[in-house]
Amino acid sequence: MAGAPTPRVVSGQLALLIPVGSDTYAVSLETVREVVVDPRVTKLPTSPAVVRGVFNVRGDIVVLLDTGLLLGLRPCTGEPYAVLVETAHGTAGLVATDMPQTVRLSESVGHSDIEGTTETYLVADARLAVALDVPTLLSPARISQ
Repeated sequence: MAGAPTPRVVSGQLALLIPVGSDTYAVSLETVREVVVDPRVTKLPTSPAVVRGVFNVRGDIVVLLDTGLLLGLRPCTGEPYAVLVETAHGTAGLVATDMPQTVRLSESVGHSDIEGTTETYLVADARLAVALDVPTLLSPARISQ
């Protein structure tokens, strides 16, 4: 799927909610490859702080990225879940601090000012979820900072 455009998150769409601490983020289901429970991560000593390490998914080596640090927040504690997303540069894992879930997004309640995100949406249980702009969030320049 490398090189394919990344679908944007829009109202009414099914999306995967990614918990990061007390916040919730959303990605288009079309972007998600799978969710891995308790990935066995190998640390990379010289990598940027945002790179938690790599792990094996049925023979594919996937980089695991700290979603909190990518968004300019606190680092995630632990790596209980990895959400595998497809990007123009291949598959990457995003840390989720709790079990991700699929929901249909309600209307947008406004633009998000967090770099690497787009809109904020209502979800069915009256929570807010901020849509991730996966190409921006996972750009090589951003990861290498």
